[in-house]
Amino acid sequence: MKAIDKYLFQALDNYPYSLEETIESLDYAFSYDAKNTMVLCLYGRIQAEQLWNYEEAKNYFQEALAINIHALEVYPYYLHVLILNEDYEEAQKLIDFALTIKGINKSEIFVKKAILLEAQQEFKKALKEIKNAKLTTLQFAFDSDITEVEKRIKGKVELLKKKKKLKKSEKKSK
Repeated sequence: MKAIDKYLFQALDNYPYSLEETIESLDYAFSYDAKNTMVLCLYGRIQAEQLWNYEEAKNYFQEALAINIHALEVYPYYLHVLILNEDYEEAQKLIDFALTIKGINKSEIFVKKAILLEAQQEFKKALKEIKNAKLTTLQFAFDSDITEVEKRIKGKVELLKKKKKLKKSEKKSK
């Protein structure tokens, strides 16, 4: 095992519970290989998830993909940042590309597409993507993530139905 792997594993093991140790291990790993996509991805995640610095996170993810367009670990996190940063058009383009990459977890990308559509309040389209995610999933552990996103979207659909009923009843009473 290479020294970089040792430090990368330490960083992954420590994240997100010990940020100081994570950063220390990442810095060591980065000093061994500044072009390691997993190191860059974790730096991006820290920027996004801990510091809410989406632009800086995007820079790390873009750098990783510039090094290796097949860095499968980057896509889900990069897509999440694009959605949170309301870069919807860029997210859609990345989704379209990601779905063409051999070996990528297509189910996870379909879930990200559903979340993108949810953010745009396209709930019916989002539920269709959940169906695609269910059809393509090959990992039992990922099923619960799909179900949680589906529940959240269906809950929003129900809220809209209640809101419409309330407006109709208000118009009738006038």
